[in-house]
Amino acid sequence: MSQLILFNKPFGVLSQFTDRGTETSRPTLSNYIDVPGVYPAGRLDRDSEGLLLLTGDGKFQARIADPKYKMPKSYLAQVEGDAEEAALDQLRQGVRLKDGLTRPAEVERIAVPSLWPRDPPVRFRKSVPDCWLRLTIREGKNRQVRRMTAAVGHPTLRLVRWSIGDWTIEDLQPGGWREIEI
Repeated sequence: MSQLILFNKPFGVLSQFTDRGTETSRPTLSNYIDVPGVYPAGRLDRDSEGLLLLTGDGKFQARIADPKYKMPKSYLAQVEGDAEEAALDQLRQGVRLKDGLTRPAEVERIAVPSLWPRDPPVRFRKSVPDCWLRLTIREGKNRQVRRMTAAVGHPTLRLVRWSIGDWTIEDLQPGGWREIEI
């Protein structure tokens, strides 16, 4: 049996236990999790929120993070503009980015999800509409979802990773975590 920690990473928190390279200290995992011997299985950008998995099992950590295993990662993305079916179809087919073509994403428009307020809030612009998408990808290029939505004309305003495989952040508030045995 291995331990797995499901953590709802708040906006602005680094996906590591220490902050190196800056004069001002930024919040890290150590501000929230005091469990020895666990490490993040993958990354979640500082300006993204949601599920981050941590484990001390190196093989399991690689299985979660390595794109060759194609573990699905689902995101809720608030995007700028009113995303039409043509843009969603581009995401479903794969999008050409500077580092190559992405694998096809599963994507659908969704109603505004019931999420916690983000701190700081997303800037509201009365003259620019926005909408929410649920995207599932099976790879992990750097800032992939943000680059994909921007490539089809809908920059991401807020990004919440909801699930990795069968694990979700359901019932976890930002900064909250729970440990499970795997």
